[in-house]
Amino acid sequence: MLQIQDVVVSFDVLKEKFLCDLHACKGACCIEGDAGAPVELEEVEKLEEALPLIWNELSSEARNVIDKQGVVYVDQEGDLVTSIVNGKDCVFTCYDEKGCCYCAIEKAFREGKTDFIKPVSCHLYPIRVKDFGSFKGVNYNRWNVCKAAVLLGEKENMPVYKFLKEPLIRKFGKEWYDELEIAVEELKKQELLY
Repeated sequence: MLQIQDVVVSFDVLKEKFLCDLHACKGACCIEGDAGAPVELEEVEKLEEALPLIWNELSSEARNVIDKQGVVYVDQEGDLVTSIVNGKDCVFTCYDEKGCCYCAIEKAFREGKTDFIKPVSCHLYPIRVKDFGSFKGVNYNRWNVCKAAVLLGEKENMPVYKFLKEPLIRKFGKEWYDELEIAVEELKKQELLY
């Protein structure tokens, strides 16, 4: 483990390789699992603000779920998560003509329609952040649906923390990320990493 400010980072985040391969997985992380994506309380308003911009992109099933329970719900573990359709698909998931899923919110962001890209937990995946009160834990979440991303990451020698530079800066700030990079270089020099 490595501590940067009040954030404890698992060595797996620094050592393991990962590079999303959307062509191989077709966006399975948005449609698999037993709950929606974790959402921070302040993100609920952003999700609701984006809703009119993406409403027509969403499936009728997703719109029905949103009409009944809203954009988020509290899951079995007591976490606030995005609402899901049929026990799996995130309500913001859409599909292209090739059957590849994408996030309707991220699409609206890329088209310049909103300044909110998507929940930070989605942006950070496969990293998961847990708040322990006095510190936050940052861990790498292994999931078999991301096997192609691991293989591509190994091929391209892309560590998880470098692949997720932008969302890590979004979550913890540029100064924090710069400190992380310095610490990683020191660990490499001391041969404590890799």
